[in-house]
Amino acid sequence: MSETQRKVDDFRVTGTLPEGATSEAAASSKVREMFTQIAPRYDLLNHVLSLQLDRLWRARVTRRLSTILDRPDALVLDLCCGTGDLALSLARPGKARVLGADFAHPMLVRAKEKGAEQAASNGKAPIPFLEADALGLPFADAAFDLVTTAFGFRNLANYENGLREIYRVLKPGGTIAILEFTEPPDNFIGNVYRWYFCNVLPRIGGLLSGDLAAYKYLPKSVSRFLRPEALSSLMTAVGYEFVEFKTWTFCTVCLHLGRK
Repeated sequence: MSETQRKVDDFRVTGTLPEGATSEAAASSKVREMFTQIAPRYDLLNHVLSLQLDRLWRARVTRRLSTILDRPDALVLDLCCGTGDLALSLARPGKARVLGADFAHPMLVRAKEKGAEQAASNGKAPIPFLEADALGLPFADAAFDLVTTAFGFRNLANYENGLREIYRVLKPGGTIAILEFTEPPDNFIGNVYRWYFCNVLPRIGGLLSGDLAAYKYLPKSVSRFLRPEALSSLMTAVGYEFVEFKTWTFCTVCLHLGRK
């Protein structure tokens, strides 16, 4: 695909579009059903399919945000938190108060179990995990110092509306951090990664989870998702300042940062 065509496609993309979805409401419903189905084996598959790199990526995010996390007055929301891995990582070393939110109930059940285990080991209060839709959050304006999301923003039915909702709940001067998969360059490493991502990963994921469709959706959703430059432009258009991004692991994942 040419760079010009990618720019055109980025302009057209408004949100995720699972197979069979014809509206934003249908897209959200299908994503919720998908993650409800794979929740029991979600953690295992994350670690296996990423070759344990997902742990490294979350640790990097935590270090990058340490200035905020070290503040005892800071309030942090991990959005589309899934089974809570990033929220638990953010809460482990810092003094900030961390909350997690997701709209797939079975994912939150696992997150709460893991949160209770971590609290028992470190003597801190368990992280609150709340059921909430990222496109309509049940929080007041200007409530959070930091909003994060790891590998969940890509699944929103409307990216612009998601960014605006995060902007609404951020305090002035607050930070947004989005960790997402991205398409690597068209080179040898990028092509090997795409072959694995599109051919091997769906088969292993489908075998272990019992849901082949969910793991066929994953590479398609990454291919469709906004390229880093396009997401940065959209963040700026919504109103974020000091927008920047950094790609990791042969340009297969990207951390976006911005400030309200």
